[in-house]
This record gives sequence, structure tokens and C-alpha cells, in this order.
Amino acid sequence: MFCSSVLGADWPQYHGPNSNRTTDEVIQNTDWGDKKPKQLWSAMTPTGFSSMILADGAAYTTISEEIDGIPSEVCISFDAESGETRWKANLDLWRVDNGGGNAGAPNNKGGDGPRTTPSYSDGKIYAYTSDMLLICLSAKDGSEVWSVEVAKTHKGRNIRWENASAPLIEEDMVIIQGGGPGESFLAFDKNNGKLKWKTGDYLMTHATPVATEINKQRQILFFTQKGMVSINPKNGKELWMHKFPYKVSTAASAVVDDNIVYFAAGYGVGSTAIQVGDDNSTKELWFLEGNKPVTNHWSTPLVKDGYLYGMFGFKEYGDGPLKCVELKTGKVMWEKSGYGPAGVCL
Repeated sequence: MFCSSVLGADWPQYHGPNSNRTTDEVIQNTDWGDKKPKQLWSAMTPTGFSSMILADGAAYTTISEEIDGIPSEVCISFDAESGETRWKANLDLWRVDNGGGNAGAPNNKGGDGPRTTPSYSDGKIYAYTSDMLLICLSAKDGSEVWSVEVAKTHKGRNIRWENASAPLIEEDMVIIQGGGPGESFLAFDKNNGKLKWKTGDYLMTHATPVATEINKQRQILFFTQKGMVSINPKNGKELWMHKFPYKVSTAASAVVDDNIVYFAAGYGVGSTAIQVGDDNSTKELWFLEGNKPVTNHWSTPLVKDGYLYGMFGFKEYGDGPLKCVELKTGKVMWEKSGYGPAGVCL
């Protein structure tokens, strides 16, 4: 991983401060020419696919490494300016016997993770491990504040390649997916870990839930194996559900623009945009089946002025294209290849 000289506003969660991959921060000059941003520091990370978050002058991510000879899932904190390691916290044992990849390393095409990104709020770090341990740490020194073993206490149902969904901070709650029947979606008090509500009977995916507002109603969108599910964060009640196919893995999250919701999955599934009515009914605007022309394998696009921007493709890796897609129609407006499965932010 590396950090460039552009350090701005905090990015405290996987999808950013607004749960939509955007920030209010502005880069004053993008005409770099030969003077590209200066790299401030870099750090080697043993394994993992987790993203970085940035808060209060520190960067955080999760990795796997051996601690005292024991494979462990670890949260690591860096000084954002210097790259110096501030602390490491041992979260959980690291195992690949539950589908850490294509049956686990060695020669693991799927990689051994971890895949989940931590979140930050009010001086605390929240991590949701591959084996579904939700743990709250002090951002100051990495000491444990509280933890919940979702697999044991909430009948957690993990999936192939294990959990990749990041915890979502919403007001005074930390919200996750992955529980069993009647508790697929879980909200905990972010300060003490006490359960606030549980609801739903849906199998999880690798997609991280997003917080949004549709038709003046605050809601949390979970991309499940049955489709897109909207939950009222105040009480856990289901607002609406729109069916969508599932194959192998769904990793990209929902993208919302006004009352239109876009979502997609790879492995031949495809993409769609739906419109949510004032009565919480859903109407399909378009659906494109297959891996082309519009689908998202891993990374979530963003929306700006009615257009989606992101990495659209499936297993194209280093040649994956950046595309602009009209949200209301699914029409590709332009594309440029050569980016791979990268993320985007605005």
C-alpha cells in the first residue's frame, strides 16, 4: 500500500463519509503533467484485499500475518503523514478452511484475504473479521473495547471466501449482516456493543451495506442473495425488497441517486436500475444480463449528475475499463481500458 501527498478530509468507512464514495474535499489542480503527486510513504502488507480508511491523522486496514507463530487477522494503524506503524491489534485466528479462497492456499486463485475494511467513529475502530467477529477497538492504541461473536451468538452464516462486508456506522449504531434466521441484519450500540435490533432471513453476500435517503426516508440497503433489501435503521423494519439473481459472489454495493437504485454482480448475473416509489414499491427501469456491457465484479461505481462512473467488467484485471454509464438507461456513454479492478471515489 502507499500514501500520496494528497491528504484531505477523513474517509472513515469503506464507502466514505457519506456512504456513496464521495467527499466534499476538492483537489485544486488536476493538470499534473509530469509533476504527479509525491508519494509520502509505502508499507508492505503480507496478504489481504482490505481497503484503507483515514481518520484523525491515522490510516487503518486489516491484514493477515503470523503472531507468535499463529496465523492471525490483524488491524493495523499507520500515521497518515509518515507511514509509521502506530499499533497492531490481533483480531482473530486466521483460517482458510472455510473457503478462504478456492479451498484455501496454497495456489489459491481467490486469495486468502482478509477482505473486510474497518470503520471509524468517535475515537473507535470497528472491524468485522472473516470469521464474523465484530470487534470495537480504541483508535488510540488498538485495545479492545467490546466484541460480539456473530457466528456463535447470532447463528451467523458465513459464505465462500468468507466475510468481506464492512461494518456500517449509522448514528449511534454499528450495522452488519450475516446473522441467522430472524437476525440476518444486526444493529449494535457502537459504544457498548449491546444489541439494538435484529431482523430478516436473508443469506449474506460480500457486498457492504450502504446508508442512504430515498423519498425522504432514511434507509440501509443490504445486497443479499435474494436481492436488494431496504431496512429502516431506526427499528429494523423492512421497507422494500427487489429480487435479483445470485451466482458465486456479489461484491459491489448499491448506488443511489434520488429514488433510483443501481446494483450489479459478476459471474454472468448482470446489472439493473430500479425506481423506488413513495409507497416503497419498486419498478425495474432496465436489466442487462451477463458480464457485458455493464456489470461490476468487485468494485462499486459512483454516481454524478445522473451518470455512473466506475470499473465495469468481469475478470479483466489489468485491462479492465473505466466506463461512464447513463443511470436511467444503462447506456455506455464512453469507456477507457487499462485500469483493472480498481475502486473509484469523487
